[in-house]
Amino acid sequence: MESKGKYYITTPIYYPSSNLHIGHTYCTVMADAMARFKRLSGYDVHFLTGTDEHGLKIQQIAEKEGVTPQEYVDRIVAGVKDLWKTMEISYDDFIRTTEERHVSRVQQIFNKMNEKGDIYKSEYEGWYCTPCESFWTESQLVDGCCPDCGRKVEKAHEEAYFFRLSKYQDRILDLFENNPDFLKPDTRRHEMIEFVKQGLEDLCISRSTFDWGIQVPIDPKHVIYVWLDALTNYITALGYPDDPEEFNHYWPADVHLVGKEIVRFHSIIWPAMLMSLDVPLPKQVLGHGWLLIDGGKMSKSKGNVVDPVVLINRYGIDALKYFLLREYTFGQDGVFTNEVMLKRMNFDLANDLGNLVSRTAAMIEKYCGGIVPPATTEDDIDRELKTLAVGVAPKVEADMNRFAFNNALENIWTLVRRANKYIDEKTPWILAKDEARKAELDTCMHNLAESLRIIAILIYPYMHTTTEKINEQMGITGEILWENAMTFDLLDGNRVNRGEPIFPRLDIEKELKELDDLRKAAAPEPENIPLELKPTIEFDDFAKLDLRVGEIISAEKHPKADKLLVFQVKMGTETRQIISGVAKDYKPEEMVGKKMVVVANLKPRMLRGLESHGMFLFAQDGERTQPVETTAASGSAVE
Repeated sequence: MESKGKYYITTPIYYPSSNLHIGHTYCTVMADAMARFKRLSGYDVHFLTGTDEHGLKIQQIAEKEGVTPQEYVDRIVAGVKDLWKTMEISYDDFIRTTEERHVSRVQQIFNKMNEKGDIYKSEYEGWYCTPCESFWTESQLVDGCCPDCGRKVEKAHEEAYFFRLSKYQDRILDLFENNPDFLKPDTRRHEMIEFVKQGLEDLCISRSTFDWGIQVPIDPKHVIYVWLDALTNYITALGYPDDPEEFNHYWPADVHLVGKEIVRFHSIIWPAMLMSLDVPLPKQVLGHGWLLIDGGKMSKSKGNVVDPVVLINRYGIDALKYFLLREYTFGQDGVFTNEVMLKRMNFDLANDLGNLVSRTAAMIEKYCGGIVPPATTEDDIDRELKTLAVGVAPKVEADMNRFAFNNALENIWTLVRRANKYIDEKTPWILAKDEARKAELDTCMHNLAESLRIIAILIYPYMHTTTEKINEQMGITGEILWENAMTFDLLDGNRVNRGEPIFPRLDIEKELKELDDLRKAAAPEPENIPLELKPTIEFDDFAKLDLRVGEIISAEKHPKADKLLVFQVKMGTETRQIISGVAKDYKPEEMVGKKMVVVANLKPRMLRGLESHGMFLFAQDGERTQPVETTAASGSAVE
């Protein structure tokens, strides 16, 4: 097949603060499916993944464990690579930010940006979120916490180098407004446009209060701050700037596939850095949604993560990949439950595909001596199946180009279900009783085998092991070619080798219980572990708080801040305005009518140009906030 050109796709480089969970698997499985699809359909593909290994958080974890940061990340990264090997992820390169090839090139990039006049030395004073590795100004905080993750921040004051991000504000805004395909889905692009319009501040790109990072080449007491270090992996892995052959061949990237929480860094900071370097911009940044569990985002700190290895060992790689790609719509959050997963595996894989393979192989053995016969007859039912079969591949290609994995698989399953229905319509068990209808029976068997041959090609990017199993049972050998999915009648005389069911049917109730038992065994409930509390206060300190019941009578998004909601709150005879950073968890209409506990005597403060007079009490449940509600009358004192 003649190459259709190059295709460069990347995942984010994952932060190895602990082992990866199924949320990370989701992103990598999508990238792998796309890479496999593009290779199959004729592209020269380069698929990059890796790990982001520097920063204060890694240094602190390593110190707690009594090892060096390098020893710590080496252990975690070995586990990451083992997971991708288990998942049969087909990456072409794995970049680690501690590798010499990356370290030396990041320093060269720093020097280039410095020579351009885009880096300067100053002092930073503000708030720092260690988990996010992000600096924030006072006005950017939400209820005194990080606006991205909601965790506590720490006051930071230190000498630092800065990147003139503000210099590129107009060019970034122009990028969003004149190139709407650069950032998808559109909701993310609109969010970023509003963010840029608020004004971009210069970006702190070095730290001097810890040393686990790449040294600033002109000032060794500083280390390069994580986002300049991490984002540049997409070009350092290709050899930029000192070994340009691979870089010139594959850059610009066709797609940076990232989680929605890091869209801002990839669609604003990264393009600005590339503008500073006079390097072409990536063609597209795609921000996928989260897998949610227990009412919130899957989170290591919350302890609600799902180990993909457990699921793979129990159900197989292809079943897990199929579920992740089929169940969720790209760009939207999706709820993960074991029950939803098991039902999808049973209905689509066991009942539909597995059953089709088993029935077809068994009937060809029984009625045709195990040899796929030629087709010598044709009626309307035959023509309908054949027309449908050869028409699926173009639809799948169109869906894949939109990253609509679930639609692509639904189009394939339309053929799977139609082939099963074809058996019921043709009733081969009745045809077999009439020798005069042997030709019709042979055509039926031939068309079923042909349908499975095409299905095996179509599912290859998502379930390549299943493709191999189907081909083995249908006696199909040779190279898997995408164009063969658009042609019927290629089989004749192949010997069928019926095997074990490729997807055995599951007892869902039994599986749910055993998965729950495995979860409990892997993470038993801790007994009487003291909570981590803030410093002790006196009763007089608590008595200063005036807690009241406030009823929310209206709510709307803050016009200048995506994270904030603006509430009108009735407390007895008074109505006041309270602003809270819960837009990531709640829509405005979800909050109206709630009666919540309010800190009523909190000093008013301005949040992005609007006054907030009071503060709601929320419980922090992992990474999702839960309102502290009551049924008491509005204005009532809470004591």
